[in-house]
Amino acid sequence: MKQRVIVITGGASGIGKETAFKLAEENVKLVIADLNLDAARKVAQTLEKDGHQARAFKMDVSKEEDFQKVLEFTVSEFGTITGIFNNAGIGIQKPLLDMDYDTYKKVIEIDQDSIYFGTRLTAKKMIELGVENGVIVNTASIYGYMAAQQSYNYHAAKAAVVMMTKAGAIELAEHNIRVVAVAPGFVDTPILEALDEEVKAHIASQHMRKKLIDPKEIANVVRFLFSDEASAINGSTIAVDDGFLAFKQ
Repeated sequence: MKQRVIVITGGASGIGKETAFKLAEENVKLVIADLNLDAARKVAQTLEKDGHQARAFKMDVSKEEDFQKVLEFTVSEFGTITGIFNNAGIGIQKPLLDMDYDTYKKVIEIDQDSIYFGTRLTAKKMIELGVENGVIVNTASIYGYMAAQQSYNYHAAKAAVVMMTKAGAIELAEHNIRVVAVAPGFVDTPILEALDEEVKAHIASQHMRKKLIDPKEIANVVRFLFSDEASAINGSTIAVDDGFLAFKQ
């Protein structure tokens, strides 16, 4: 893993941040890409103080040119790029009948279009550099499989991520690039801070252990997927959901 150079989008908080710390333990060189540059810098500086190699980069994952820029930045800093964690995403809840196109489009642009940009452009760069054993990991969701109210846009995006992962894996296999994804359940990240305790308890109860998932638990799986030990996993979306998709009372 010490030869790997990986970009993490949405790397300044939540799952992205914890994944950065996990990958750093394996001596991976990292670019922490996030719209919040100050937060990204804090993560990179923390890693560097611990003796790891990390850089911060400001990017909007809904913009193709920002992906092109972060890839060029990564190569200029570390000489190559061997993988990307397409992790950044948002959720905007609104009933379907009240969902204007701008609300729908915003989630699609950030949660779905970013997977297209990140997969296509990173793969092209790795092929150009002659990288062997490239890995692309996407963040899907349990909502890519099961429906809930007020999440029409999010369901559309995350279901697309599942299929984009499969389709990307098929097309990039000849270049020895794996494309995989994780489908987290309800994770205890800053996104949930606005919810009251009753709502948090309700969504936690939908997991087998009846508690929210720690972002470190997702990060552990992402770290594994980037490793050579996961070399036979390709095109798959791994549920990291504490049994959410396996049962419902």
